[in-house]
Order: sequence, then C-alpha cells, then structure tokens
Amino acid sequence: MASVLIIAEHREGKILAATYSALTCGKQIADANGLSLEVALLGKGVEGLAADLAARSVAKVHVVEHDALEHGLSEHMAKAVADLANATDATWIGAASTVQGRDYLPRVAARLDAGMATNVVAVDGNKLTRPMWADAVMAEVEITTAKKVFTCRPTEFEPIAEGGSAEVAKFDVELDAGAAKVTFAGLELVKSERPALTEANVVVAGGRGTKGDFGIIEALADELGAAIGSTRAVVDAGWAPNEYQIGQTGKVVAPDLYIGAGISGAIQHLAGMKGSKVIVAINKDEEAPIFQVADYGLVADLFKAIPELIEEIKKAKA
Repeated sequence: MASVLIIAEHREGKILAATYSALTCGKQIADANGLSLEVALLGKGVEGLAADLAARSVAKVHVVEHDALEHGLSEHMAKAVADLANATDATWIGAASTVQGRDYLPRVAARLDAGMATNVVAVDGNKLTRPMWADAVMAEVEITTAKKVFTCRPTEFEPIAEGGSAEVAKFDVELDAGAAKVTFAGLELVKSERPALTEANVVVAGGRGTKGDFGIIEALADELGAAIGSTRAVVDAGWAPNEYQIGQTGKVVAPDLYIGAGISGAIQHLAGMKGSKVIVAINKDEEAPIFQVADYGLVADLFKAIPELIEEIKKAKA
C-alpha cells in the first residue's frame, strides 16, 4: 500500500519533539489521500528508539542502521531515504523543517525526481499551505510529481497522539562511506540548563532595546523557567549567541508564552514567533510593529519594567 513516510529525527538517544509534530502533518496527508502513515528511523545503534515511534499511531516503523548513518550526513541520509521510499512505495516523503531536515530532503527530492514543498503549515487534501516572501504570503500549492517531498513547520502541528503498536521492520541499505564528498569532522552541541528554545513553553526574547545587556533578559527567564531568544540584529551585533536567534533565518518557536523585550518586530523576527499562543511585547516605541501581533503590549523602558515584573512574579510565587 502506498504510504506517507516521515523521517524521524533523534539526538542523544531521544526522539526530537519536532518528529511527533511532523507525524501529525503526515497523518493529515495520509488520511486525506487514503494512504498509510509510516515512519523511518535512520542512524547507528538507534533500534532502541523504535518502540517509542511504534506507539504513535503509525502503521509501520522502518529501522535503517548503517555505520555511515551515525552522524546524519546528508549524502548518506538522502540515498538511504530515497532507497527506502522506492522499496516501500512511499509516495509522500517528509520530515520536520529542522536544520537536518532542510539539509538532506532536497537531495532526496533530486534522487526521486520529485517536486518539493518546504515549511508546510497546513494540509488540505493534496494542497499544502506554505509561507512565501518572508511569511508575507501564505501560498496554497500542489505537488504534481508521482513522488512528493515536503518539510513541515513543527510549531504549526500538535504532536501526534500516543496509541497503537506498529510493526517494526529492518531495512538494509547499501552505502559507501568512502565515496562521500563530505566527512564528519566533529559536533559541538550547546549545553544549557534552560529548556531548548524550540521546545520551551515560555520564551523570553531580547532585541536591540537591550543595548547588549542580556542580564535582565536572563533574570526574567530564570524566574519563568524560560528559554532565551533574540533577534538577528542582536546576534549580528555579537550581543547574543547564534543559537538564540528566532526568525526566518533562525529558529521558529511557538511557546505558550512569548515575551519580547526591546524588539521592534521586523518581519524577519515575526516569521519565527508569531505562532506563539500568547505574545507579550515591551517596547518604549508605541509605534513598534510588534504591538500589531502582541496580545499584551507594554509601552515602557524594559530596564524599568522587567525588574518590576520580576518582583511581581516573586511575590506571586511566595
């Protein structure tokens, strides 16, 4: 039976939350087109993660293990996914629109001679909605090739429900690590006690209004148990590390609560946070564009408003 095949993403022995959202997107496509929903787990020594996926309302879990897949290099990932898609008659092949997904899925599309839609935010049968021109336009598109490749914006889809006990099957793939044009040199993961920015329930973000003083942003984030974000301008200025960047060229977040302090609301940044459930903006400029998307807006100096807010939070906790 033809299927929708979602490629799972994992790190340090855990399935990333974005995968569960990608499965929901895949399920919507599968239900609308009478297809089965299947998921693939690629890597080295990853079979132990299959049980988690098998309990997520999918029809089948494919485990593809190979030494060359240990570090997720795009050349090997693309060949393995394309081979699996051909062998299993998958007509839709997708993954979350993460750094890794955006890296290898275009190669998959090229190998399958397939059309591709990126950053899908909604599904209506065969039609997919995706942002264009920095989120200025939401376009409804249709992929007309026999096989279709897509990435989806995980913040736009709820995690797929648990339940079920799918079959787990191994798939053998032939890969030649020596023939690769890219080799693995190393991986430096940023370690933090704060929640991951893309998975946090609360995000406190700072913009140019912080004048490079992120201590006040960190203090508020500490009180709320929040992740810290920033704008591209702040990162470009060297005031915050790259991993803080939210926006079109950074990370997409959709927390329950987003607090933006000293952020004007450039389109680039709004593209990465406007899916947040509750948006609070603090800015001295009452004309700042971010107030147009904010649920609550405070026209104030953040260096005065945030300490007062922290004190009120402490009182509420006492």
